[in-house]
Amino acid sequence: MNNIEETIKSTLLNLDVKYEWIQVDPEFADTQAFTDKYGYRLDQSGNTIIVGSKRGEKKFSACIVLGIHKLDVNKKVKSLMATSRVSFATPEDTMLITGMLIGGVTPFGIPESIPFYIDAKVMESEFLIVGGGSRSGKIKIHPKELLKIPNAQIIEGLSL
Repeated sequence: MNNIEETIKSTLLNLDVKYEWIQVDPEFADTQAFTDKYGYRLDQSGNTIIVGSKRGEKKFSACIVLGIHKLDVNKKVKSLMATSRVSFATPEDTMLITGMLIGGVTPFGIPESIPFYIDAKVMESEFLIVGGGSRSGKIKIHPKELLKIPNAQIIEGLSL
């Protein structure tokens, strides 16, 4: 187990999150590849996406949507962040902010200073697979476990 996985598992323990750890071949960490290889559906996968402002003071937020939906970056997230332009964070910014690679980003490792927005549709799932902090692990949880994250907010219409 690497350091980021140890940190994430410690965070899960501290937040009293009930979870199942799924070991993953890093080559299959991206959502579509993961679901194809391991037999899960896209609507059982949650994509944690970092979004950054493009103008003015640099601001970031983290959002989670189901794998079957697209994040409404240009309207909903822009409005939530109260900025004129936003875009997906680069892989470099994502690593700098979270310490995690794309394909492994978990909401349980997002700094508390960054708002965490949960698409309301995520909460309707029987269970959810999210990143494990690295490309070699995923976390299976009930969506309500996301609400244990201190800065979590459920948002209607976060996805398209």
